Amino acid sequence: MTALAVLAAETPSLVQSVDWLAIAPVVITAAVGLAVLVADLFLPERRKPVLGWISVAGLAAATATLLPLRAGDRSTFCLTGDPAACSYTADHFALVVQFLVLAGALVTALLSVTAVRDARMPAGEYWFLLLSSAAGAALLPASRDLATLIVALEVASLPAFALVGMRRGDRLSSEAALKFFLSSVTATAVSLLGVSFVYAATGSLHLTQVADRLETVPGQLDTLAMAGVALTLVGFAFKTAAVPFHFWVPDTYVGAPLPVAGYLSVIGKAVGFTGLILVTVIAFPAYSGIWGPALAVLAALTMTLGNAAALRQSADRPNSAVRLLAWSSVGQAGYLLVPIAAAAYADRDQIGATVAYALMYAVVNLGAFAVAALVSRTKPLQRISDYRGLYAERPLAALSLAFFLLCLAGLPPGIIGLFAKVTVFRSAVDAGLGWLAVVMAVNVAMGLYYYLRWTALLFRTPETADAPAAAPAKAPWPVTAAIALTAALALLLSGAPQLVLRFATGSLFPL
Repeated sequence: MTALAVLAAETPSLVQSVDWLAIAPVVITAAVGLAVLVADLFLPERRKPVLGWISVAGLAAATATLLPLRAGDRSTFCLTGDPAACSYTADHFALVVQFLVLAGALVTALLSVTAVRDARMPAGEYWFLLLSSAAGAALLPASRDLATLIVALEVASLPAFALVGMRRGDRLSSEAALKFFLSSVTATAVSLLGVSFVYAATGSLHLTQVADRLETVPGQLDTLAMAGVALTLVGFAFKTAAVPFHFWVPDTYVGAPLPVAGYLSVIGKAVGFTGLILVTVIAFPAYSGIWGPALAVLAALTMTLGNAAALRQSADRPNSAVRLLAWSSVGQAGYLLVPIAAAAYADRDQIGATVAYALMYAVVNLGAFAVAALVSRTKPLQRISDYRGLYAERPLAALSLAFFLLCLAGLPPGIIGLFAKVTVFRSAVDAGLGWLAVVMAVNVAMGLYYYLRWTALLFRTPETADAPAAAPAKAPWPVTAAIALTAALALLLSGAPQLVLRFATGSLFPL
């Protein structure tokens, strides 16, 4: 008995403690999703709308649990032999991105309450899928090993495929879901191959251990490690809609329900950029000479192609408004890539510019989709020309959309958009990427044209001005609340843009 006691005392415990507060945002979101799915089995059809409000309350509760964690630096699921190597870390960076994800999902849920009812989509399945995807997206920024990163990426992505195809009987919706699914699965398979190469070269999946071991990887494994690094980045580049992994974006946004398109444009990008930051800046700094130039070229190509395609959108073409927002999101992805590329040439504090830009983009882009959801209730063709004279019909909605578009363009009074673009531009200059800063300046000028063209259309005289004006249909209050919330946040941030950069820069890990 004495020998067994001594052996037990000398053997490290394999039982891991769980910090339930640290993982609360993810657990609450997933638990509410499961509760909604089970409740759907027992609720009569006329009571199904309550599922939407349960989901909204669950996302609000998950967002609120971030407050006790604001000090950051909480880790769980750590290796018993190396307590510094953990699979889940709720540092300030993770909390900022989780706030973006959960708050964005909350706005999406507000927009979806009416959309699910009007389109007669299956309520239980819709809310379960949305909450499941949000849980995966919230898990990803706190993930600190490659296996958890890939799992979180797929948990965020797989429900999104089904959400895109939720409009049953709609050919565009089914086609968009299939294209999104096949493209994403291919990208994930390539990333998994890259992860396996990295593991073979380093013998670890934890990001900090991978970073240490890549510094001293044996010469015969160097080519394998380089291939693993390159392939791992592919899946995350797909999620960011970076060229040439962007081709799924326009058709997917057009085929998806509008709230889902808005969700993908913000939360999907947050997932991709967060994963890209984690694997490049934390796991692969030893190979910054490979991913730095590659991301700089991708940034230039992405912003140029996205803005050029947005310029070509015809105002009278069906779905042109959604297509313009889709191509605009591709162009904005190029701007978001700039600070990550700059981190390869300067210090990693450059990443704060990406986080700040992502926060700005999330607020104003969700607001633009919220106004689009309102307009589509009476003009379902979703053409840009349908917005002509919107100010005469719905003044507050028109003013909100104009402000969102000016923020995206980076023009006053959209100060937060200008502030974010200057921050990104400065990160390129500070890193010595003068050519990339020039490309960005040209693309910002291209974006001005199509954003201002749409903005001017809102205040032009309607083509039916001589006809008796019909009273506009009353806007559903959840959609109105989503527009008001995003507009208020955009105004607040434009009044104090330094708050965003301070909030985002404080997220940049000591890791």
